[in-house]
Amino acid sequence: MIDTRQEGLVGWIVLNDPERHNALTRAAMSAVAEALEAHRAAGCRAVVLTGRGRSFSAGASLKEVGSEDWTENPLTTLASTIEACPLPVVAALNGGTYGGAVDIALACDFRLGAEGMRLTVPAARLGIHYPAEGLARAARLFGLQVARRIFLAAESFPAESLLTLGLVESLHPVEELEQAAGDFADHLAALAPLAVQGMKQTLRETLDGSADAGRVRGRIAECFASDDHREGLAAQKEKRAPEFRGR
Repeated sequence: MIDTRQEGLVGWIVLNDPERHNALTRAAMSAVAEALEAHRAAGCRAVVLTGRGRSFSAGASLKEVGSEDWTENPLTTLASTIEACPLPVVAALNGGTYGGAVDIALACDFRLGAEGMRLTVPAARLGIHYPAEGLARAARLFGLQVARRIFLAAESFPAESLLTLGLVESLHPVEELEQAAGDFADHLAALAPLAVQGMKQTLRETLDGSADAGRVRGRIAECFASDDHREGLAAQKEKRAPEFRGR
């Protein structure tokens, strides 16, 4: 279903059902959410989410969608969990990304893609109304017109278009993607955790309109008063790499 591992300060979550294009069952979605929390509790400072095989994920398991009530969509719950995760989450899109998996990818903080991948949401072809939260997330991140192309027109986006539109940060040969994602996650993990996590939360709250000036001032004050701030200044003065402790 999924595999997990920790490499240094980076946690990995790998969707591992390649014969079914990593289609997500309810059990798999719960496992991803649990793995995120486990990596946070283990002291990881960044997480990489990727898949095995030719697809990142085909989205929700159509077998379950066809036999159960999905009015309350567990994919939406998982996307919200990823977005709210205090750790930066990097999606390494190793192949086709379809349907509800698009919302999972957009909920991540960064997306690296494999050359030759495609992204498609076929909801309009299947008579499905995509979850409102996913529609709003895409429109917030990439603008209303791009969201219309993804959802209303059910357009299939090749890798190069994803890069041009900013839906992925970079493209890599598929055999080099995990290394690139791991290197980027290592870079994130080497930064000051209080600052990274605080700014991630403030960015999210600013986008969804829930930002509170007092809470933001509190995060700013916490960072200025932290050992990590003093370590960052000392490392810069001494021309060395900082060693942040998250306090």
